[in-house]
Amino acid sequence: MKKIFTRPQSMKKNIFHYCAGCGHSIAHRLIAEVIDEMGIRGIAIGVPPAGCAVLAYNYFDFDMIEGQHGRGPATATGLKRVLPDRVVFSYQGDGDLAAIGIAESFHAANRGENITVIFINNAVYGMTGGQMAPTSMLGQRTTTSTEGRKPLLDGHPVQVSEIFAMLPGTTYIERCTVNSPASILKTKKAIRKAFQCQIDGNGFSMVEILSPCPTNWKMTPVEACRWIDEAMNKVFPLGLIKDIPAAEAEKGGKAS
Repeated sequence: MKKIFTRPQSMKKNIFHYCAGCGHSIAHRLIAEVIDEMGIRGIAIGVPPAGCAVLAYNYFDFDMIEGQHGRGPATATGLKRVLPDRVVFSYQGDGDLAAIGIAESFHAANRGENITVIFINNAVYGMTGGQMAPTSMLGQRTTTSTEGRKPLLDGHPVQVSEIFAMLPGTTYIERCTVNSPASILKTKKAIRKAFQCQIDGNGFSMVEILSPCPTNWKMTPVEACRWIDEAMNKVFPLGLIKDIPAAEAEKGGKAS
Protein backbone atom coordinates (compact mmCIF):
# COMPACT_ATOMS: atom_id res chain seq x y z
CA MET A 1 0.00 0.00 0.00
CA LYS A 2 1.35 3.43 -0.98
CA LYS A 3 1.85 5.84 1.91
CA ILE A 4 0.35 9.24 1.06
CA PHE A 5 0.46 10.96 4.45
CA THR A 6 3.31 10.98 6.95
CA ARG A 7 5.05 13.15 9.51
CA PRO A 8 7.07 15.97 7.91
CA GLN A 9 10.81 15.77 8.43
CA SER A 10 10.65 19.25 9.90
CA MET A 11 8.51 18.06 12.81
CA LYS A 12 9.83 16.27 15.87
CA LYS A 13 8.07 13.21 17.30
CA ASN A 14 6.75 15.06 20.32
CA ILE A 15 3.16 15.27 21.52
CA PHE A 16 1.66 18.76 21.26
CA HIS A 17 0.81 20.45 24.56
CA TYR A 18 -1.98 22.48 22.96
CA CYS A 19 -5.61 22.18 24.04
CA ALA A 20 -8.00 20.03 22.02
CA GLY A 21 -9.22 21.96 18.98
CA CYS A 22 -6.46 24.58 19.12
CA GLY A 23 -5.29 25.89 15.75
CA HIS A 24 -1.60 26.11 16.68
CA SER A 25 -0.97 22.44 15.96
CA ILE A 26 -2.44 22.75 12.47
CA ALA A 27 -0.39 25.87 11.75
CA HIS A 28 2.77 24.09 12.95
CA ARG A 29 2.08 21.17 10.65
CA LEU A 30 1.55 23.46 7.66
CA ILE A 31 4.80 25.34 8.26
CA ALA A 32 6.71 22.05 8.53
CA GLU A 33 5.14 20.70 5.33
CA VAL A 34 5.96 23.88 3.40
CA ILE A 35 9.56 23.94 4.61
CA ASP A 36 10.02 20.31 3.57
CA GLU A 37 8.40 20.78 0.17
CA MET A 38 10.44 23.91 -0.56
CA GLY A 39 13.66 22.15 0.48
CA ILE A 40 14.67 24.92 2.90
CA ARG A 41 14.91 22.94 6.14
CA GLY A 42 18.67 23.44 6.29
CA ILE A 43 18.38 27.23 6.07
CA ALA A 44 15.14 27.85 8.01
CA ILE A 45 15.23 29.67 11.35
CA GLY A 46 12.10 30.17 13.43
CA VAL A 47 11.52 32.62 16.28
CA PRO A 48 8.78 31.39 18.66
CA PRO A 49 6.86 33.82 20.88
CA ALA A 50 5.90 34.14 24.50
CA GLY A 51 2.42 32.69 24.84
CA CYS A 52 0.81 29.39 23.92
CA ALA A 53 3.46 28.63 21.28
CA VAL A 54 6.43 29.40 23.54
CA LEU A 55 7.46 25.73 23.29
CA ALA A 56 7.35 25.63 19.50
CA TYR A 57 11.02 24.61 19.46
CA ASN A 58 9.89 21.27 20.90
CA TYR A 59 7.99 20.54 17.70
CA PHE A 60 10.00 22.01 14.81
CA ASP A 61 13.10 20.08 13.75
CA PHE A 62 15.17 22.95 12.42
CA ASP A 63 16.92 25.95 13.99
CA MET A 64 14.79 27.88 16.49
CA ILE A 65 15.76 30.90 18.60
CA GLU A 66 13.42 32.08 21.37
CA GLY A 67 12.70 35.80 21.31
CA GLN A 68 11.67 37.99 24.22
CA HIS A 69 7.96 38.72 24.60
CA GLY A 70 6.86 40.68 21.55
CA ARG A 71 10.38 41.01 20.15
CA GLY A 72 10.12 38.28 17.51
CA PRO A 73 10.50 40.65 14.54
CA ALA A 74 13.48 42.35 16.19
CA THR A 75 15.17 38.99 16.73
CA ALA A 76 14.28 37.90 13.19
CA THR A 77 15.65 41.18 11.81
CA GLY A 78 19.01 40.62 13.48
CA LEU A 79 19.19 37.04 12.23
CA LYS A 80 18.31 37.95 8.66
CA ARG A 81 20.76 40.83 8.48
CA VAL A 82 23.62 38.71 9.79
CA LEU A 83 22.57 35.60 7.81
CA PRO A 84 20.83 36.95 4.69
CA ASP A 85 20.83 33.54 2.99
CA ARG A 86 18.56 32.04 5.67
CA VAL A 87 14.76 31.90 5.59
CA VAL A 88 13.77 33.55 8.87
CA PHE A 89 10.26 33.72 10.31
CA SER A 90 8.70 34.80 13.57
CA TYR A 91 5.66 32.95 14.89
CA GLN A 92 3.48 35.21 17.03
CA GLY A 93 0.11 35.40 18.74
CA ASP A 94 -2.13 38.45 18.85
CA GLY A 95 -0.99 39.51 22.32
CA ASP A 96 2.67 38.98 21.44
CA LEU A 97 2.45 40.84 18.12
CA ALA A 98 -0.34 43.38 18.54
CA ALA A 99 0.15 44.37 22.20
CA ILE A 100 3.59 44.25 23.79
CA GLY A 101 5.29 43.71 20.42
CA ILE A 102 3.37 46.19 18.24
CA ALA A 103 6.32 48.61 18.00
CA GLU A 104 8.83 45.96 16.92
CA SER A 105 6.34 44.43 14.47
CA PHE A 106 5.22 47.76 13.01
CA HIS A 107 8.70 49.15 12.46
CA ALA A 108 10.10 45.90 11.05
CA ALA A 109 7.25 45.95 8.55
CA ASN A 110 7.76 49.65 7.79
CA ARG A 111 11.48 49.12 7.18
CA GLY A 112 10.63 46.33 4.77
CA GLU A 113 12.76 43.78 6.60
CA ASN A 114 13.04 40.69 4.41
CA ILE A 115 11.47 38.37 6.97
CA THR A 116 8.19 36.47 7.29
CA VAL A 117 5.71 36.70 10.16
CA ILE A 118 3.18 33.97 10.90
CA PHE A 119 0.52 35.77 12.96
CA ILE A 120 -1.91 33.60 14.94
CA ASN A 121 -5.08 35.55 15.78
CA ASN A 122 -7.48 33.89 18.21
CA ALA A 123 -8.84 37.19 19.58
CA VAL A 124 -7.84 36.42 23.16
CA TYR A 125 -4.84 35.89 25.44
CA GLY A 126 -4.63 32.11 25.43
CA MET A 127 -1.86 31.00 27.78
CA THR A 128 -2.48 33.46 30.63
CA GLY A 129 -6.18 32.80 31.19
CA GLY A 130 -8.32 34.23 28.42
CA GLN A 131 -7.96 37.98 28.95
CA MET A 132 -9.04 40.53 26.34
CA ALA A 133 -6.48 40.96 23.57
CA PRO A 134 -6.00 43.83 21.09
CA THR A 135 -7.89 41.68 18.58
CA SER A 136 -10.84 40.80 20.86
CA MET A 137 -14.05 41.81 19.14
CA LEU A 138 -16.74 44.22 20.27
CA GLY A 139 -19.09 42.40 22.59
CA GLN A 140 -16.69 39.51 23.08
CA ARG A 141 -16.66 38.23 26.65
CA THR A 142 -13.27 37.48 28.18
CA THR A 143 -11.96 37.21 31.72
CA THR A 144 -11.21 40.95 31.66
CA SER A 145 -14.28 41.99 29.67
CA THR A 146 -16.96 39.94 31.39
CA GLU A 147 -19.77 42.05 29.92
CA GLY A 148 -18.21 42.12 26.47
CA ARG A 149 -15.68 44.45 24.91
CA LYS A 150 -17.01 48.03 24.81
CA PRO A 151 -15.61 50.57 22.32
CA LEU A 152 -15.74 53.59 24.64
CA LEU A 153 -14.03 51.70 27.46
CA ASP A 154 -11.76 49.24 25.65
CA GLY A 155 -11.36 50.61 22.13
CA HIS A 156 -11.88 48.66 18.93
CA PRO A 157 -10.24 45.42 17.75
CA VAL A 158 -6.95 46.09 15.97
CA GLN A 159 -6.89 44.95 12.35
CA VAL A 160 -3.17 44.33 12.12
CA SER A 161 -3.06 43.12 8.51
CA GLU A 162 -4.92 46.13 7.15
CA ILE A 163 -2.69 48.52 9.11
CA PHE A 164 0.51 46.81 7.97
CA ALA A 165 -0.72 46.77 4.38
CA MET A 166 -0.60 50.58 4.39
CA LEU A 167 3.14 50.56 5.07
CA PRO A 168 5.44 50.88 2.02
CA GLY A 169 7.81 48.22 3.35
CA THR A 170 5.29 45.37 3.21
CA THR A 171 4.93 43.34 0.04
CA TYR A 172 2.70 40.34 0.78
CA ILE A 173 -0.03 40.07 3.42
CA GLU A 174 -2.84 37.53 3.46
CA ARG A 175 -5.41 36.52 6.09
CA CYS A 176 -6.43 32.87 6.30
CA THR A 177 -7.90 30.40 8.76
CA VAL A 178 -7.61 26.73 9.72
CA ASN A 179 -11.21 25.86 10.59
CA SER A 180 -11.94 23.59 7.62
CA PRO A 181 -10.03 21.35 5.18
CA ALA A 182 -10.47 23.86 2.35
CA SER A 183 -9.24 26.76 4.48
CA ILE A 184 -6.24 24.73 5.66
CA LEU A 185 -5.15 24.16 2.04
CA LYS A 186 -5.46 27.90 1.32
CA THR A 187 -3.42 28.72 4.40
CA LYS A 188 -0.67 26.35 3.33
CA LYS A 189 -0.47 28.09 -0.06
CA ALA A 190 -0.25 31.46 1.68
CA ILE A 191 2.61 30.32 3.93
CA ARG A 192 4.48 28.98 0.93
CA LYS A 193 3.98 32.26 -0.94
CA ALA A 194 5.19 34.27 2.05
CA PHE A 195 8.39 32.22 2.27
CA GLN A 196 8.89 32.55 -1.49
CA CYS A 197 8.46 36.30 -1.18
CA GLN A 198 11.33 36.33 1.31
CA ILE A 199 13.50 34.03 -0.81
CA ASP A 200 12.97 36.37 -3.77
CA GLY A 201 14.10 39.32 -1.64
CA ASN A 202 10.82 41.21 -1.93
CA GLY A 203 10.63 42.40 1.69
CA PHE A 204 8.29 41.95 4.64
CA SER A 205 5.63 39.25 4.29
CA MET A 206 2.96 38.16 6.77
CA VAL A 207 0.26 35.50 6.96
CA GLU A 208 -2.45 36.11 9.54
CA ILE A 209 -4.23 32.93 10.61
CA LEU A 210 -7.58 33.07 12.41
CA SER A 211 -7.24 30.24 14.89
CA PRO A 212 -9.85 28.55 17.12
CA CYS A 213 -9.37 28.69 20.90
CA PRO A 214 -12.14 26.46 22.30
CA THR A 215 -10.83 26.53 25.89
CA ASN A 216 -10.87 30.31 26.33
CA TRP A 217 -13.88 30.85 24.08
CA LYS A 218 -15.68 28.29 26.26
CA MET A 219 -16.85 26.31 23.23
CA THR A 220 -16.47 22.85 21.81
CA PRO A 221 -13.91 22.53 18.99
CA VAL A 222 -16.74 22.29 16.45
CA GLU A 223 -18.45 25.39 17.85
CA ALA A 224 -15.15 27.26 17.79
CA CYS A 225 -14.63 26.48 14.10
CA ARG A 226 -18.15 27.70 13.34
CA TRP A 227 -17.62 30.86 15.39
CA ILE A 228 -14.72 31.86 13.15
CA ASP A 229 -17.10 31.87 10.17
CA GLU A 230 -20.01 33.41 12.07
CA ALA A 231 -18.16 36.15 13.98
CA MET A 232 -14.43 36.54 13.35
CA ASN A 233 -14.60 36.64 9.56
CA LYS A 234 -16.90 39.68 9.75
CA VAL A 235 -14.31 41.67 11.71
CA PHE A 236 -11.23 40.13 10.10
CA PRO A 237 -12.20 39.35 6.47
CA LEU A 238 -10.29 36.52 4.85
CA GLY A 239 -8.31 36.92 1.67
CA LEU A 240 -5.35 38.58 0.00
CA ILE A 241 -4.75 42.02 1.47
CA LYS A 242 -1.53 43.08 -0.29
CA ASP A 243 0.67 41.56 -2.96
CA ILE A 244 3.06 44.07 -4.48
CA PRO A 245 5.06 41.64 -6.69
CA ALA A 246 1.85 40.32 -8.26
CA ALA A 247 0.48 43.83 -8.78
CA GLU A 248 3.68 45.04 -10.43
CA ALA A 249 3.84 41.94 -12.61
CA GLU A 250 0.38 42.75 -13.95
CA LYS A 251 1.64 46.22 -14.91
CA GLY A 252 4.62 44.70 -16.66
CA GLY A 253 7.05 46.06 -14.10
CA LYS A 254 9.61 44.39 -11.91
CA ALA A 255 9.29 44.18 -8.13
CA SER A 256 12.14 45.68 -6.16
